[in-house]
Amino acid sequence: MSISPRSTCKFSSPLPIVHKYYQSGDLIIAAIIHQVLFLTSKITFESLPSSEVLDQYLFVIHNYQHTLALAFAVMEINEHSGILPNVSLGFHIATDSAMESATYQLAMEFLSTKNKFIPNYKCNDQTNTVVVIGGARSNTCLSMAITLCNYKFPQISYGSAPLVNTETAMFVKWMFPDETHQFKAILHLLLHFGWIWVGLVSLYEEDRDRFIQKRLSMFSKRGICFDFIECSPQMMYGSEADKMMENGEKLYKVIMESTVTAVILSMEITGMLVLRLIINVFNYDNISNERTAKVWIMTAQMEFTSILMQRQLTIDFLHGALSFAIHSKELTGFQQFIQKRNPNLEKDDGFVRDFWKDAFECSFSSDITDENTERICTGKENLQTLPNSVFEITLGGHSYSIYNAVYAVAHALKAIRSSQIKGHRKMDERRWKLFLQSPWQLHHFLQQVSFNNNAGEHVSFGSNGELETGFDIFSWITFSNKSFLKVQIGKTDPLASSDKLLTISSKEAVWPQVFNQTLPLSICNKKCPLGHSKIKVEGKLFCCYDCKPCPEGKIADQLDLDDCFRCPEDQYPNKDNDSCLPKRIIYLTYQEPLGISLAVIAVSFSVISAVVLRIFMKYQDTPIVKANNRNLTYSLLVALLLSFLCSLLFIGQPIQMKCLLRQTAFGVIFSVALSCILGKTIIVVLAFMATKPGSNMRKWVGKRLAISIVLSCSLTQFCICVVWLIISPPFQDSDMHSIAEEIVLQCNEGSTTMFYLVLGFLGFLTAISFTVAFPARNLPDTFNEAKFITFSMLVFCSVWVSFVPTYLSTKGKYMVAVEIFSILASAAGLLLCIFSPKCYIIVLRPNLNKKEHLTKK
Repeated sequence: MSISPRSTCKFSSPLPIVHKYYQSGDLIIAAIIHQVLFLTSKITFESLPSSEVLDQYLFVIHNYQHTLALAFAVMEINEHSGILPNVSLGFHIATDSAMESATYQLAMEFLSTKNKFIPNYKCNDQTNTVVVIGGARSNTCLSMAITLCNYKFPQISYGSAPLVNTETAMFVKWMFPDETHQFKAILHLLLHFGWIWVGLVSLYEEDRDRFIQKRLSMFSKRGICFDFIECSPQMMYGSEADKMMENGEKLYKVIMESTVTAVILSMEITGMLVLRLIINVFNYDNISNERTAKVWIMTAQMEFTSILMQRQLTIDFLHGALSFAIHSKELTGFQQFIQKRNPNLEKDDGFVRDFWKDAFECSFSSDITDENTERICTGKENLQTLPNSVFEITLGGHSYSIYNAVYAVAHALKAIRSSQIKGHRKMDERRWKLFLQSPWQLHHFLQQVSFNNNAGEHVSFGSNGELETGFDIFSWITFSNKSFLKVQIGKTDPLASSDKLLTISSKEAVWPQVFNQTLPLSICNKKCPLGHSKIKVEGKLFCCYDCKPCPEGKIADQLDLDDCFRCPEDQYPNKDNDSCLPKRIIYLTYQEPLGISLAVIAVSFSVISAVVLRIFMKYQDTPIVKANNRNLTYSLLVALLLSFLCSLLFIGQPIQMKCLLRQTAFGVIFSVALSCILGKTIIVVLAFMATKPGSNMRKWVGKRLAISIVLSCSLTQFCICVVWLIISPPFQDSDMHSIAEEIVLQCNEGSTTMFYLVLGFLGFLTAISFTVAFPARNLPDTFNEAKFITFSMLVFCSVWVSFVPTYLSTKGKYMVAVEIFSILASAAGLLLCIFSPKCYIIVLRPNLNKKEHLTKK
């Protein structure tokens, strides 16, 4: 079937690529490097694009270093390296524009016959393109991958762009670490400087949304909040420039009116162009210097770039900025290579003349159309005279990545040529030519690449095709001549543990001048002072909070604590609740007035008891002593004497022996005393009952009854105390909680139940004695003790009934003092109420202490 000429398709060539740099070689490394900004509105395809749009562009001066890094690497491999003997490398470098279609066109052109754009067709072409290097814009990387991955064509990107499709990603190698590593490094940087209230500006909405979905929670978990997460306007020209400026003004207001100091710029190679424009155009006087002073934290994708029209714009806002950069080292000979560039000699370099004109602000004589041109480009201008805000001869991170990418390709090609096949024969020329027709075979060898470059740095790819390297962190210093200096203050190690991921020297950092070289704060509100803790504010992010004083008993010894905490048990909060003071150790001592007073009283009454005992023993044959069983009297006086002395066990530092003895001794001795009183009372009652005619009570009156009462009551209390000592004995203890500022050394009673059982038994004896003595108080007897015992029991009960609530309501050493006072008061009450009337008669009224007086009564 014949085809009519009218039906034959007519191909129309697209707009030509006018900016390119070509160097022939056996094998060609193609590259897409963003070096030109075309000043055109978006092409609508409503009409055939005019070639006039190619004449309206701005040259990105700094990016020319990327081109030179590739050319330098190829030169080294061809001239000084034995990597590819008998094989010369060439390159084909072109620039794309902001439109994805330009990248698609370049990718297809690299696969077409040289200088003929016929997709999928290559005939009689000696240019063997083996790999395409692209970047640094993420759109360039993505668009390049979309086209070239269909052909399984090897690509190396020196930018950063996530490829969702894993099948596509396997054909791309990245001269950039995994972006997760960079965000972790930024997180550690913020935490290192204590910046928890920050902002973020991304270049594209997709980047912003991806950050919110995948990265924001990582920062939130570590206590960092974002006041804003915004997108930067894109560089636009022509009719769209007004929209760019409108969006730029909105962004400027958001950033400068925010209270954040640290702003993360997650942008790209052209981000600096937009940032410089926004900062310089919208510099309002109504915003204070404190607000406009920001610490910009730039990601490694972002480098300083410039165009001619921005040369007069200030860069002061970058003073004190921090930036990440792919780890790099200076290459020997690279600066000399740059300085040898001459636009008059580099005929194949399609970028050098534009670079030269914009860098030195001159015109070549062949291009002059205006007679008023002041400066002519001679080609002998010195690049070292340019401030680095115009052009840097120091190797940058992206240029270093391109250099390593070229070497990675060379080593992969070497591995292919050295690879062995069946029969252990090296690849012959036929197979070499077959490879050149199917460069997809390079993928496996690129993944396996591992070498040391000329700077001594190791280069290899990870399992996902990303470069295994870290980042360098720089602090920026700007000068009045619009130059700057980047001082390395830290680095990251991707293979280190999380706590050692970031290494940084804060002393080397420089801060914006308004902070007077003190570490800036980037927090939502002032830190909570000492003695205060945070309190959440409803409706605000958790980084914004109020402060409240610590409650009683708690402290905050650091700024900005989430919650107050208690001091250790042996310490207590100071007045301001911001530190702990050691507690004083206290106990009732013999050196303090209270201890001395109680000890003196105890000794005094014990002496009085001894004196009374001596008196009674001296006058033991007198009627008043014989009355009511003098053996019980002696026993009672001895018990009272010991009661006074046992109170001394409660004074002084508690030790284990004291703790075991003092309560049990007190209980047993008082039981003896009360049982003696009970025996005396019962004998009085029985004695009067025995005087009645025909009474059988006479046989009960005697020593045996008294001994039985004393022994049975005392033994009962003694058994209670023994059980107490067996099941839960008292022990030495420290009370750290009753008194805030003191540690009370005390004897813990062990079993509170047994303690109150001892007191209860004493109360039981007291109640019986009182019950028996009260009816007998009016019996007609000259020496009737019942009335004195009744009164003494009232005193005894009053003391110990008041003891329980008083004891429970006091703290520390005063609890001991209350018990000592109760012992002394109750014993003194017994001594005075029972024996003072008798001593009065014996000593002062001996005439009443006669048998005649008793008989008379």
